[in-house]
Amino acid sequence: MIRAVQTTPFTDQKPGTSGLRKKVRVFQQPSYAENFIQSVFDVIERERAGATLVIGGDGRFLNREVIQIAIRMAAAAGFGRVVVGQGGILSTPAASHLIRKRGALGGLILSASHNPGGPDEDFGIKYNVSNGGPAPESVTDAIYARTKAIDTWYAEDTADIDLDTPGAVSVGGMTVEVVDPVADYADLMETLFHFDAIRAAGLTMAFDAMSAVTGPYATEILERRLGFAPGTVRNGTPLPDFGGHHPDPNLVHARDLYETMMAEGAPDFGAASDGDGDRNLIIGRGRFVTPSDSLAMLAANAHLAPGYAGGLKGIARSMPTSAAADRVAAELGIPAYETPTGWKFFGNLLDAGLATICGEESAGTGSDHVREKDGLWAVLLWLNILAVTGKRVDQIARDHWARFGRNYYARHDYEGVDSTAADALMQELRGKLATLRGKRIGTLTIAQADDFAYTDPADGSTSANQGVRIIFEGGSRVVFRLSGTGTSGATLRVYLERYEPAGGDLDADTGVMLADIIAAADDIAGIQRHTGRGEPDVVT
Repeated sequence: MIRAVQTTPFTDQKPGTSGLRKKVRVFQQPSYAENFIQSVFDVIERERAGATLVIGGDGRFLNREVIQIAIRMAAAAGFGRVVVGQGGILSTPAASHLIRKRGALGGLILSASHNPGGPDEDFGIKYNVSNGGPAPESVTDAIYARTKAIDTWYAEDTADIDLDTPGAVSVGGMTVEVVDPVADYADLMETLFHFDAIRAAGLTMAFDAMSAVTGPYATEILERRLGFAPGTVRNGTPLPDFGGHHPDPNLVHARDLYETMMAEGAPDFGAASDGDGDRNLIIGRGRFVTPSDSLAMLAANAHLAPGYAGGLKGIARSMPTSAAADRVAAELGIPAYETPTGWKFFGNLLDAGLATICGEESAGTGSDHVREKDGLWAVLLWLNILAVTGKRVDQIARDHWARFGRNYYARHDYEGVDSTAADALMQELRGKLATLRGKRIGTLTIAQADDFAYTDPADGSTSANQGVRIIFEGGSRVVFRLSGTGTSGATLRVYLERYEPAGGDLDADTGVMLADIIAAADDIAGIQRHTGRGEPDVVT
């Protein structure tokens, strides 16, 4: 029997770049999750009858409860089948693959990505469409509009199902299939990479799953299929609060891994992934590789992996990501695309066959095998490259910089900034863009200043106000952008980049090389004046 529950709209359910993210206690309000899920189902009403829906999440607090809600609501909405990961677990890239493999209409991914988990922390719901990628803005705008008008949500009146036992059960005439969340994804990875070469290379590694969703995937692939030693995967059990850790794979929150890789007797290779498995951290013995450099180095060497032996169609990067990948594309004679932040922009390029490998400075890298960034995919491509070349990470990096030059790069995050102050900073900055060209700040001269806008080459859609770019003579730059991934206040992200040509100083301290650009950023934007912050909260 279907229950119809009268409700009233919430005013704060506008999805961001990665779905709706709020504190757990917000989602625990009566009808809050139900309103949003019903709004998604109402927007796709014409297609949902008899269709397949994928549901899963990263195991964070509230994951199981909302999955049960979503299953009952999907049955009431007329779906024919729900495919859900065992234990409620599905990494974001695995969910994308499952949507594509099963020909699903879409999927609900329950995650707040790299944000902390627990009863006082964050939760999120994201809808992915039939290509496996995040819903485009036309869909998320329609969902938001529906959340402001919704008056009823519907659910099958039935008990919770057993999420821990694989198999199929019926809920209101709809089939619910509980599946192994790892097997299909691991099988896909075996088609892309040279597992035999990796096994034979004798590499040692340390992988930190950060008590998040990637643990079961890394254990199956790295320890079981590739033969790395037991214990290679650290913090491999997904926990509702991620063990009290912040599951963001950067040098602050993955400090233990960093110290392991910088110590005497370090393994050959170190890596980490985030809450929902779509981001990565790459560290070789004694060498950290920035996400921007990792994208460029992976693209330059991708032909060494069986899945990319035929070459790349193009490389895409988000605007704040360094231009290192552009230099690789130029040498390979393939297009380079600069997009706004958000994987949905890459999805259009991948679907159109315009790009093969994509990446964001926020530790997201992926390819056309799915329509999401994929942390383990990047780790496996690195292992493939190390195995085939016989080189270590440090040598790969040095050889790359000697060939292409080096883009020294850092991101400064000012977290929990008062939203009014952050908006005032950006408004003031945008107001003076027209006057900045030619201005000299210390040793730097501004060559270009603009607010990045993008026209999608696949569908002609446009996106404006995507971040302020200040480009200096010689190719260095600073970018200012407010992030949409937090759940309280505003996060001001400042991206700093200095290009050093091949033959220059290619192995200096990043902070020293960026010092003049850091000073120029505060001079241009008045960061301390607007925010009251003398330094960033996180540097990556």
